[in-house]
Amino acid sequence: MASKCRISLAWQMMIGLALGVIVGAIVDSQFAQTYLQPLGTLFIRLIRMVVVPLVVATIIAGAAGISDTSKLGRVAGKVLVVYAITTAIAVAIGLLFANLIQPGLGLDLSTDGLVAKAVKAPSLSETLLNIVPINPMEAMAKGSMLQIIFFAVIFGFGLAALGERGKPVLHFFEIVGDVMIRVTGYVMMYAPIGVFGLIAFTVAKHGLSVLLPLFSLILTSFIATVVLVFLILIPMVMFLGKTGPAKFLKGIFEPWLVAFTTCSSAAALPANLKAARRLGATKSIASFSIPLGNTVNMNGTAVYMGVCAIFAAEVFGIHLSISDQLTVVLMGVLAAIGTAGVPGAGLIMTTVVFTQVGIPLEAVALIAGIDRILDMIRTSINVVGDVASAIVVTNLEGDLNSEPYQEGEA
Repeated sequence: MASKCRISLAWQMMIGLALGVIVGAIVDSQFAQTYLQPLGTLFIRLIRMVVVPLVVATIIAGAAGISDTSKLGRVAGKVLVVYAITTAIAVAIGLLFANLIQPGLGLDLSTDGLVAKAVKAPSLSETLLNIVPINPMEAMAKGSMLQIIFFAVIFGFGLAALGERGKPVLHFFEIVGDVMIRVTGYVMMYAPIGVFGLIAFTVAKHGLSVLLPLFSLILTSFIATVVLVFLILIPMVMFLGKTGPAKFLKGIFEPWLVAFTTCSSAAALPANLKAARRLGATKSIASFSIPLGNTVNMNGTAVYMGVCAIFAAEVFGIHLSISDQLTVVLMGVLAAIGTAGVPGAGLIMTTVVFTQVGIPLEAVALIAGIDRILDMIRTSINVVGDVASAIVVTNLEGDLNSEPYQEGEA
């Protein structure tokens, strides 16, 4: 009887979220920072502790598990194409709804004293070279996810090429992945407390006084992301991934909630891997595409960049031409690829986009006041896009639901 009455982890996290809002509205920001924020910080540190070994093990096992190198190249190509197309569409949707709603029009917001540090966009050659790690161990120590993924994929290729000789090593990494999933399960037992601490601190620190003046920006970002999910991602999953919307939404609820509360795609990575597998993605494709998407597929961040570009231009009275907005789309795709799966990184990358179209960087500091709220919206959509892409690519390969998920496996 006790097992039947057990509250699921997702509901425990929802309770933590609700309690966090209530407590955050009651306590002052100093109390929340001293006593409540550490509860959330501990959760994020625990999750980030497991991310690097989990990514290394699952990508190596995923790449080596696709023994047919032509299939591996085909899968990688499809994954990247889906990521690029959905990200471009996401930026365009952000621009469209920002143009329709005009969130910055008529706002009289002072920018006196606001300063934002410029971020110089790296050249294409520098970006490509930075993907290749000089020292893979150093990349792992620093958590440089693109470099880690590059090394893991190359290692997986080499392991696959060994054939039968490489099977013991492949089996080792499969076991490591399974172990890290088990460790993640232990960490997730603490998730409701971590969610409580994070949300309580956010509400205590910001409150409604910060949200109300910029409510139209938050509303525009929310509407654009809802449209992206229900008019783009869900139809894509239905028609290209052969998965019903109700099943998909139920399946991605837990990683969405983790990302929403922590503002970290990396924190949601373990839950996202399990969600993709439960929804029918094969182990090899999920292990390859989800960690990769965690770093380069940022649909929610792309929407955010489109909305914020129009908002900032309107606040400063700058007219963005069609060519300027196309530049925002292109830079949004490139910036989304370069955005790490950690809290707040999207805000920094907006400076690259703003610089390209002549928007003053003071706008970044203006948006920073409510960035935590915007970060919750965009990060939670990032992880939804990753699972949707994994399902679509698996179905395009004809492998959907061919490997039933076993609890506890990676």
